[in-house]
Amino acid sequence: MREEPEQDPESRGGDPAELARERVEELRMHAQLYATFEGTRKLDAVVRPGFDPKLARDIQQRMARLEKRKVGETPVIDQPGHRDASRLLNVFKVRRLPTNDYHVYRRPGEVMVFRWLAGDQVQTFYERLQAHMDAALEGEKEDQRNAHGWKQDARWQAYLAALEKMRVNMEERYLRPLIRDGGLYVLSTQVADEINISFLCEQVMGIAPEELVGAASAPPDVPTENDLAWFFKLFSLRGMKGRTERMCFFAYLQKAGEEW
Repeated sequence: MREEPEQDPESRGGDPAELARERVEELRMHAQLYATFEGTRKLDAVVRPGFDPKLARDIQQRMARLEKRKVGETPVIDQPGHRDASRLLNVFKVRRLPTNDYHVYRRPGEVMVFRWLAGDQVQTFYERLQAHMDAALEGEKEDQRNAHGWKQDARWQAYLAALEKMRVNMEERYLRPLIRDGGLYVLSTQVADEINISFLCEQVMGIAPEELVGAASAPPDVPTENDLAWFFKLFSLRGMKGRTERMCFFAYLQKAGEEW
């Protein structure tokens, strides 16, 4: 996951409006990353290692099945997948696991992270998600105006104009109204071939890497790029249980160079 993707419309080519949409999509993914993992830094969440390995694998398998049950190109789960979705959203109740916290199963080179939110915690998540998106988008607009607003190049001007028009309602983008009013189950995924594990832990979560991945897998004091690189895939499952809105996050991380 690159922190500063190439965004120069002169060098990238293509429609400036489409390039602006792509940039906003990159910002959205960063907003989701922060809202999902900032709990230890902002919301009194704790990292809880020692998660049941059998339960971890079961959740991993159910999430993989649900990913295949999405309707077309949408994140909406089809009717046959509702049973698995409902069970996953209820795991914390059945197993008496605290919500908000990060439940971790790990072995050398591999980490699974599970987090459940319910009720008011879901509302807080969306508020934080929107705040991150708004701040990132406004910051991007200001940076681009300051750096390139003076240019007379038509492509730059078209890119800046398209960027200025961009607004993202994150609740709508994540189908929250349809989840709450229509009874849908929704599964979004986010993948990065390489994410900097120190960035995720220190900058986003506010913890030392060994707290998440364990001492055996944490990068050394003077790390190489390979030491910091982890494969990352995030599943975000959302739905209702009765009148209560719930979310289940599952993140799979694997150290670069490790075998699947």
